[in-house]
Amino acid sequence: MEYYFEIQVLPDPEFSQHMLMNALFAKLHRTLVNLPNNAIAISFPNAEAGKTRNVGDVLRIHGCQANLTTLETIPWRKGLGEYTQVGTIARVPDVKEFRVIKRVQSKSSAERLRRRAARRHELSSQQAETRIPHEIEKKLSQPFLTLKSSSTGQQFPLFIDQSTCYPKPQPGDFSKYGLSQRATVPWF
Repeated sequence: MEYYFEIQVLPDPEFSQHMLMNALFAKLHRTLVNLPNNAIAISFPNAEAGKTRNVGDVLRIHGCQANLTTLETIPWRKGLGEYTQVGTIARVPDVKEFRVIKRVQSKSSAERLRRRAARRHELSSQQAETRIPHEIEKKLSQPFLTLKSSSTGQQFPLFIDQSTCYPKPQPGDFSKYGLSQRATVPWF
């Protein structure tokens, strides 16, 4: 992860920053799905976890120079040109902090767990509700993007956690979302 470039979502009177970042990220994800390796990562340097659930206005894309150059030869941002400002591929500055940028998912909703318990254990809906209270639901407070599943067509939130820090880089692969449960990106 020696190189990076940034894409800033510009203010627009018609479209919210969140909507434009969702579209930008969805296009990046679809492009990463078609690339052969898992060596491109992302981060959101302007996201403020705990203060807002917005990922911010900057998408930083990390990788080796060759992978980033390959990504930029693909017209994956088509249609978003007037809404974004794209930086050039640059060497990562000297940093002392590395972060894991990962997806977090909440446990299933209480309602879903009740339906599953009723099916598996032949419980009535009232018995399942007694067994599984609403309090078990864990609400996430991390910033998120809203994406649309290509298989089901349903929208879902992709919660992003950027809180795990290390003094040295940690190796690993990245998903087609540019996220990893173990590998780090330089944080600056």
